[in-house]
Amino acid sequence: MFSFFRKKAPPAAPAPPAVAAPSPVVAPPAVAPPALAPDVTPASATAIAPAAVPAIAPAAAAPPARSGWFSRLSQGLRKTGGSIAQVFTGTRIDEALYEELESALLMADTGVPATQFLLADLRRRVKEARATDPAAVKGLLADAIADLLAPLQKPLVIGGEGREGPTVIMVAGVNGAGKTTSIGKLTRHLAQADCKVLLAAADTFRAAAREQLAVWADRNRVEIVAQAGGDPAAVSFDAVTAGRARGCDVVIADTAGRLPTQPHLMEELKKIRRTIAKAQDGAPHEVLLVVDGNTGQNALAQVKAFDDAIQLTGLVVTKLDGTAKGGVLAAIARWGAQRAGGPVPVYFIGIGEKLEDLQTFDAREFARALLD
Repeated sequence: MFSFFRKKAPPAAPAPPAVAAPSPVVAPPAVAPPALAPDVTPASATAIAPAAVPAIAPAAAAPPARSGWFSRLSQGLRKTGGSIAQVFTGTRIDEALYEELESALLMADTGVPATQFLLADLRRRVKEARATDPAAVKGLLADAIADLLAPLQKPLVIGGEGREGPTVIMVAGVNGAGKTTSIGKLTRHLAQADCKVLLAAADTFRAAAREQLAVWADRNRVEIVAQAGGDPAAVSFDAVTAGRARGCDVVIADTAGRLPTQPHLMEELKKIRRTIAKAQDGAPHEVLLVVDGNTGQNALAQVKAFDDAIQLTGLVVTKLDGTAKGGVLAAIARWGAQRAGGPVPVYFIGIGEKLEDLQTFDAREFARALLD
C-alpha cells in the first residue's frame, strides 16, 4: 500500500544472486512493499519483494495509494479545514479577510503563536506574489502551512548502522487516545514488511489491556511477552531481552495510559525507560506518544508534559476525522521550532478505524487536504 517506514539494510548482509541492482553498495535502503494485501500474509511471502523489484517500481505504484489516502484525508479534515477555506469565498483581500482568517485558525486550535506566525508569513507571501485573488491567497496559505509543518515530517527508521539487537519502540499516551490500536496497526505493516516483531504488554493496569494486545499479536502473527499483574518495567525488560535472543527486528512496548497530571504514574514511565536502557544499550531507540486529535490544545500540553518526562522522539496523532481541532499540528510545529532538541516529528496520523486509515505524515499533503 505504501512505505510505512524506512528500514536500513544491515551493512554486512550479502546480496542475493537475483538482485537487479548493480551493486549492494549503491542499492537503496530496503523499504516496505508499495502495496500491502488486506489479509495477513507470511513474512516469507514479502521477503524478496524489496530486492526483486527495481528501485523505480515502488515510486510508480505509490501514487494510487496516496491518491486514495488524500481523498480520505480531505474528507477527514473537513471539520477542521471547512471554516478556514470558507474565508476565501469572497472577492476582496483586505483586513477583514485576515481578521476572519485569524478567528478561523484559532477556532481550529492552531494556537496564538502559530496563528500569528502564519498570518505574518501569509502577508509576506501575498505581498511578494502581488496576489489579488482570494483563491490565490488560499494557495499561499497552504504553502505557508506546509512549510510550517515540514519539520514534523520524518520517516520512522527501523534498524541502524552498527546497531546490535532490535529497534526498541516505547509507546505512551493517555487513556482513550488509541495507543494500543495504533500499535496493532503499526505491527501489522511491520510484519508484512518482513520485520520480525515482538510486543511487550507493559500496560498491566488497564482491564483487558493484555488481552487487547494479545488479539493484535494473534492477528499479525507476532509474539508477545505478557505477565498477569506483573511490573511494567520488568515486562519491558523481559521483552527486550527476549527480542535480542530471538533475533527480532522490532520490540514495541505498550505502556499503561495515564494523565500527565499524575506524578506517580509519570515516574513509572521514567522507570520503564531506564529499565529498557539497561536491557539494551541505546534503547529505547524511539519513544512515541499517541495523542487524540480531538483534544486540540490539550494535545500540545500532553506533548510537553510527556516530553519533559521521557524525552519523546515521535508522535502519532489519531482521530483527526472526528474533530474540528486539527490545527493543533501547527501549534505542535511552532512549539517544536523553539524546543531545545528540535521539533518532535509526527510519524503517523490516523483518520479512522481501518488499517489503511493510519498513514505516514506528509506536511504538504496535509496542508492541501486541509484547504481542499
